[in-house]
Amino acid sequence: MSAALVVALAAMALAAQEPPTPPQRIVSLIPALTEVLFAIGAGPQVAAVSSFDKYPKEVESLPRVGALVDPDLERILSLRPDLVLVYGSQGDLRTQLERAHIPVYLYQHAGLADVTSTIRQLGLRVGRRETADRLAADIDAQLARIRARVAGRPRPRVLIVLGRESGALRGVYASGGVGFIHDMVDAAGGDNVFAGVKQQALQATSEQILAQRPDVILELRVGTLSPAQLEREIAVWKPLSSLPAVRDRRIVILTDQRTVVPGPRVAEGTDLIARVLHP
Repeated sequence: MSAALVVALAAMALAAQEPPTPPQRIVSLIPALTEVLFAIGAGPQVAAVSSFDKYPKEVESLPRVGALVDPDLERILSLRPDLVLVYGSQGDLRTQLERAHIPVYLYQHAGLADVTSTIRQLGLRVGRRETADRLAADIDAQLARIRARVAGRPRPRVLIVLGRESGALRGVYASGGVGFIHDMVDAAGGDNVFAGVKQQALQATSEQILAQRPDVILELRVGTLSPAQLEREIAVWKPLSSLPAVRDRRIVILTDQRTVVPGPRVAEGTDLIARVLHP
């Protein structure tokens, strides 16, 4: 088969996937995909967003329709959407929307490489293929530059904390070796201490953490902390004084959304993590 024929067939396949009329009333229940829509120029096509959407600022004026565990079907239907972005786990919602003949885009949290593939797929679905392709390529290039910058440097062992009780070392949830946050830390030049646990998150006991001996404790949070709150939360780790991370005062709490949302700013979040691991 000639190269020209291959290119022609690929172009025909893409054309077949593009909607004849791009959706103009999109409801997004997924903050990461809301960010993607605005980043690829599809913001004017968004009719409503989830309860947790905060970025970009344009979402502040949009209607809210619930989220993962509490989608407001009645509100969604009242907006007469022509595309609804839902989590793959929202099976009941998907069924109800399909019964109402409303197109659905299913989303699954996955690895870092899946962020750019999702951007490309969504761009195709909403009639913004070229812009989405450029954005995905730019993210891939940014990540490649970060990997090149940290290549050859000693890789610290990192405990990635996704959540715990405020002011205590109870209910510590850590990143396992699956998912975009694990991949971000890997790209940033760190080794996840729980990389061998092939799931996105696990509840880690103090004994398990002591056994792993992390060089860095990296807590990723959503929200803000005052300097006094930040100091108190870092001090919570003092009882585990035998850990290299505690001994060397390498406990970092990041509250930047870019580190926890698998959207168009994921390379910026990876860069933040790289600067923490390799100051």
